[in-house]
Amino acid sequence: MAAVNRVFAAQLAGLPVFGPDGESIGKVRDLVAGLRLDQQPPRVLGLVVELSNRRRVFVPMLRVTVIEPSAVTLATGSVNMRRFHQRPNEVLVLGQLTDAHARLAGTDTRVTVVDAAMEPTRTRDWVLARLAIRERRVGLGRRRSSLQVLPWSEVSGLGLTDLSGQPQGAGRLLMLFDTMRAVDVAATLRDLPLKRRHEVADAMDDERLADVIEELPEDDQKELLSYLPEERAADILEAMNPDDAADLLGELNPADQNRLLELMHPEESAPVKRLLAYSSDTAGGLMTPEPVVLPPDATVAEALAHIRNAELPAALASMVFVCRPPTETPTGRYVGCVHFQRLLREPPAELVATAVDSDLPALRPDAPLSEVTRYFAAYNLACGPVVDDQEHLLGAVTVDDVLDHLLPEDWRETGLHDRTGEPEQHAHVDEEVEHA
Repeated sequence: MAAVNRVFAAQLAGLPVFGPDGESIGKVRDLVAGLRLDQQPPRVLGLVVELSNRRRVFVPMLRVTVIEPSAVTLATGSVNMRRFHQRPNEVLVLGQLTDAHARLAGTDTRVTVVDAAMEPTRTRDWVLARLAIRERRVGLGRRRSSLQVLPWSEVSGLGLTDLSGQPQGAGRLLMLFDTMRAVDVAATLRDLPLKRRHEVADAMDDERLADVIEELPEDDQKELLSYLPEERAADILEAMNPDDAADLLGELNPADQNRLLELMHPEESAPVKRLLAYSSDTAGGLMTPEPVVLPPDATVAEALAHIRNAELPAALASMVFVCRPPTETPTGRYVGCVHFQRLLREPPAELVATAVDSDLPALRPDAPLSEVTRYFAAYNLACGPVVDDQEHLLGAVTVDDVLDHLLPEDWRETGLHDRTGEPEQHAHVDEEVEHA
């Protein structure tokens, strides 16, 4: 996204939205933020965009690449054309937050929210960091008002949970979950009554729920997916890593599997279908089709920029794969890989082709789990290439996926306390769950 330090919601209202090629998508009608119960700024989840046919759709903030005074531009990819429906843990910034009554924190001074400003964080998220408020006072026989822009934490009493209609118990859990890793959320979610578990799933945004489902045991994954409406289940599968989505779909009966694949956008379902062609205990079934791939004429600086992406898993960031075009998997001819430590030692303007490790053997997609395990142990890798007989890169296997298949099937069900040694955090969460 273009470097922008602060954007007020009122500035975005009505701005035209364009695709990467300049095609008109629609106009911005609102911002959607995730609710919190503490005083931390809420995360901006996305935009409500009105299309030319008056249908309003949701566009995640990760799809927004440029915000300018005159327009908003989206990244390459498809826009979900399903009609926008607000979820219980969400607030519409212009539609609900603007004109809300509040007070200055620690005082009885009453204020009205006039506008809200979103600011980017180091993790590429956007948060509602500041509020423009108008204080109304009466003095000297006349009414006076003043406008201020204050940090979110200095305004209290907004009562956003009332605006959303979110059940209080589930709302408290969502706020707790917002500060936890997905694996810890999954462990806690399993202990909830089924009804509360479904309430929380209904209120979570798609990307967060996808992260959590990836960490659930197989039976819980299938139960939660079957509870969700089919269209949302397809959205969740699109938000999951393709290898995790393929693993989950592979456990469903063929009719359900095919129906969900048909509901997914073709760009999202295509890599999942390719993975489903392999057995889950082979390199092809373990791999992700979305490693970092660059052409030989890319520079070391470009490669470092790719692996600095905060959303890229650490294992995938450990290696860059160099291939002839096309660089989307399956790629052109596989040239070799570059380890990230080697990138750190090379001049930024150097071509990645000069740093390629062409001696590291590649895995074949039909390599069994035992061979993959020995491969990772022998070469001390966090990530390894999977190449077909025509020397096209198909994807990469990461060490976390190997460990996932080496551990006992019920390892996710044994609880995290014994493995992490951090019972204090979960004791606090369990207490909140009981009261919720």
